[in-house]
Amino acid sequence: MARSHTVLETCAKVRTGNRNCAMGKLGFWLVWGLFLGYAFFFAPPDRPETLTLIQRLITGDIAGINPAIVALFNLMGVLPCAYACILCTDGQGQKVPAWLFALSGFFVGAFALLPYFALRQDNPQFVGEKSWAVKILDSRLTGLVVASLGIFLLLYGLRFGDWADFALQWRSSRFIHVMSLDFCLLCALFPWLLKDDMLRRGWDSDTVFMAVASFPLLGPLVYLCVRPSVIPMEQKSSST
Repeated sequence: MARSHTVLETCAKVRTGNRNCAMGKLGFWLVWGLFLGYAFFFAPPDRPETLTLIQRLITGDIAGINPAIVALFNLMGVLPCAYACILCTDGQGQKVPAWLFALSGFFVGAFALLPYFALRQDNPQFVGEKSWAVKILDSRLTGLVVASLGIFLLLYGLRFGDWADFALQWRSSRFIHVMSLDFCLLCALFPWLLKDDMLRRGWDSDTVFMAVASFPLLGPLVYLCVRPSVIPMEQKSSST
């Protein structure tokens, strides 16, 4: 009887976990659909000068452009870099190609990464050899470069940005409006990958998790600088 009771409890936990996982995936698809619909149908209209603005931001011709917009645009390149540093190991063993979503994130941000969140499976183990790309993206030096760029851009935007003008453009330009929401989403989504990334490094600390998750943008940037190297499952097994 006791054994049967234990088996029933285990099965119930598995069913509950599967149900919660399915609800989480559905939630990501729902957020993705709502964000997509809002961006195309409810956000402020496009402005005639948007394409020219994007071209100037890409080429570095930023004279006369609000520094807050310059900082935000470039942070939308830094955040996908931070995600790439996580996805390079999280994607190992996934049924979907994480690199494709990471690469797409540089162009369309959360529009590309939200489907990955919905399709991925929990992945607290790193199986296999580290490729050259994983070694580069997993290194603290890469994390330090990404964090330095991110913090510099944040301080630059806060110090020199014209926030009254930014608020006006946020209300009148689809590009600025959607990019701002995209930035907020990318900051908010990071903790969903954080726990597995910590476990792949043998770093199971609720205190660290809460510290990183409690400070959007800054928390993830600092985390990339201090996290230990990923530990392959084979190495974990041999050391136990």
